Amino acid sequence: MREKKHADKQNDQMVFGMRPVMEAIKAGKEIDSILVQKGLKGENLNELMDLIHERKLHLKRVPSDRLNRMTRKTHQGVICFISPISYARLEDVLPTIYESGKDPLILLLDGITDVRNFGAIVRTAECAGVDAIVIPESGGARVTSDAIKTSAGALNIVAVCRTKEIVDAIRMVKDSGLNVVACTEHGKNNIYKSDFNQPVAVILGSEETGISKACLDLADQVVGIPIKGQIKSLNVSVAAGVVLYEAIRQRAIS
Repeated sequence: MREKKHADKQNDQMVFGMRPVMEAIKAGKEIDSILVQKGLKGENLNELMDLIHERKLHLKRVPSDRLNRMTRKTHQGVICFISPISYARLEDVLPTIYESGKDPLILLLDGITDVRNFGAIVRTAECAGVDAIVIPESGGARVTSDAIKTSAGALNIVAVCRTKEIVDAIRMVKDSGLNVVACTEHGKNNIYKSDFNQPVAVILGSEETGISKACLDLADQVVGIPIKGQIKSLNVSVAAGVVLYEAIRQRAIS
């Protein structure tokens, strides 16, 4: 029952059927992801796959029962999710920020899958003047109507960039002169002793697994928020607020 209710809420963003999905791609819709049934074959599928590869869209092969749980209508083994927002390109956003005379403040989200946490983070980021938020194509929360609602509409304002891997975005921002700060409860350095009054990219990780080792290895600093109570970690959306407003504080007094 829960899965069916969830599926119904997604219907406004879901296109199913071989030909409708191809038409959505050709029409230039902002595609979030495409699910294709494992073992599916046929000429129409070959045409669809050509389009997917040509547009470099995110594809996932899934069992038929997963597709059946999403809709009771005839999906022909293909379901496509249309993003309710338009994504920005990080390589386009960074030069624009520098040209405006501002030190960039970028937020990189590594493996944050909870939609409400994601929405809350985006809301705080927009209020804090974050220039762009980077999310992975897979392994993170999707931009859905629930995410937009939780963000109080901030997802329609702040630039959201997608990358195949977060590590790719980290390398790009480092090459663009940003100092990469990983914020984690395991950080030995205090965020209040870190310098945010410069071009900065902040990495936040999921509450379950934290920031991946690959991302931590690329960070210029690994910092933590002081915890005085017995519970040793903050909700990630709260942690986002703490670190981003520390950046605001430092920039305001410089």
